[in-house]
Amino acid sequence: MKKLLLSVLFLSFSLGISAQEKDEHRERIKALKTAFITEQMNLTAQEAQQFWPIYNEFEEKRRNLYRREHADVENLECLTEEKANSKLNEYVELEREDFLLKKKYYDDLKKIFSAKRIMQLKHVEDEFNKKLMREYRARRGNSQ
Repeated sequence: MKKLLLSVLFLSFSLGISAQEKDEHRERIKALKTAFITEQMNLTAQEAQQFWPIYNEFEEKRRNLYRREHADVENLECLTEEKANSKLNEYVELEREDFLLKKKYYDDLKKIFSAKRIMQLKHVEDEFNKKLMREYRARRGNSQ
C-alpha cells in the first residue's frame, strides 16, 4: 500500500511550472523524499526526531553551496584573466566547504546511527534520486 501511495505521488510530478509552482513542486518532492527515507530506513520516532533536523540543515547548506557555485558569470567574453582566476579559486573554496560540510554531517549522523545504517541512508537517497529521474524521463518522453 505504501509503495502504491509513493508511486501515485511520483506520478503527480509535473513539469513546465511557474516560480510559485516550482516552490510547491520542490516541497512535494521534499515530502516524498521524507516519506521514502523514513519508510526505507524504518526510522523509529526517536531516530526521526534526531535525524531530520540534521538532515534538513545539511540539505539547506548544500543547496546554498550549489547556488553559489552555479551563480551566473558575467559575459565570459569580457571576463578578465584576474576575474576568471578569482572565480576558479572560489570554486575550489566551495569544494572545500562542501567536503567539510559532508564530514560534519557524517560525524553528526554517527551520534544517531551506526556506520552501516549511514551507508544504508546513502543507498536509500540514491534510490530515491534514481526513481525521481526515471519518472522525470518518462514524463518528458510522454510529453514530446
